[in-house]
Amino acid sequence: MVRLTSKFWVDAYLTRLRLANIPVFVVAKGDETAGNIMVKLNTLDGKAEAFQRSYDREGARIWVTLCAGDDAEVEASLARQRGFDPDIWIIEVEDKQGRHLLDAPGFSD
Repeated sequence: MVRLTSKFWVDAYLTRLRLANIPVFVVAKGDETAGNIMVKLNTLDGKAEAFQRSYDREGARIWVTLCAGDDAEVEASLARQRGFDPDIWIIEVEDKQGRHLLDAPGFSD
């Protein structure tokens, strides 16, 4: 199975969020070909959640919660991840309603 490059996936994700009028920012640009992607959802109330791609038992790609809680705690966790792997992408989504679109068709690929 052919996998999309990280940059291609990120560009598509950013476009989809912007079309839904959901503010999004690239906080850290990773390796364009194969960098891991993490998404931080900031609900603008001092809380946040970070997601990373993983695999389910059948081998399908899914999004799982890396951490959730106070925004500062989530930021610290992402900073540690970036320290382990400088090639990761960190995308920040800001939405009071908690929308991130990671559960929309096409984003588990």
